[in-house]
Amino acid sequence: MLMAFTLATGCQGGSEDDSEGQVSGDVTNLTGEIVGGGSTSTKNIMEATGEEFTAINPDVIFEYNSTGSSDGVKGADEGTYAIGTASRQIKEEEKASNLTEKVFAFDGIAVIVHPDNDIQDITIEQIAKVYKGEIVNWSELGGEDAPIVVVSREDGSGTRGAFEEIIDFEEALTADATIGEGNGNVQSTVAGNANSIGYVSFTYIDSTVKALTVEGIEATTENVLNESYKVSRPFVMVYHEENLNDATKAYIEFLMSSEGQKIVESEGGIPVK
Repeated sequence: MLMAFTLATGCQGGSEDDSEGQVSGDVTNLTGEIVGGGSTSTKNIMEATGEEFTAINPDVIFEYNSTGSSDGVKGADEGTYAIGTASRQIKEEEKASNLTEKVFAFDGIAVIVHPDNDIQDITIEQIAKVYKGEIVNWSELGGEDAPIVVVSREDGSGTRGAFEEIIDFEEALTADATIGEGNGNVQSTVAGNANSIGYVSFTYIDSTVKALTVEGIEATTENVLNESYKVSRPFVMVYHEENLNDATKAYIEFLMSSEGQKIVESEGGIPVK
């Protein structure tokens, strides 16, 4: 699905602080068009930062096409996009294009169960077997003798795509899975069924569900950043330097600045700094 937007909102005053890599205000007198595309999972972050950037620089037009990670990398290489995004690591075959890679956020996915479930920890292999329907009873994981109710996300969900890719069971989801539309729906479904298991972004962890440790590692922002928690992924932008105009260079600087990273966090991402 192609999703694009064009932003050109009002101007805000400010200043540029080179020590922090921040770009603010209209002191740069930027003009031109920024065209990006790629991951659907990074869409909200790209839209929000693009909106703020064009509010600061009203003569800049920002467009983001939400067409998928692979298309983002390909588009950046071919020049369709000045900036491509991927909500995963860049593949070895994609690295042959010698694109510049920059991680601008991280995303953590928590594996959740009902608070009354005695299970505390689960391995990547066990998660895959549960979601493929090869483990169907909690007793197989050291829990009570009760059927496992698998809760997943809808087709096209960025969180589902990342989860399946990380756990490595793409196109093998058990036919018995309950499908939840959105993180909130998965959370409430797991909270309402003592035998269920699901997955949500970290921001949906609360007292109504329990986040399992994965191979002994807690689902925390710190553990995502130190790369010990395995059910996580980077949000990566890729580009060829020669395809960047001044406005695009300034936008990248803005996204990586403390101001841009605050927007990343407000949109549910984990800032890189």
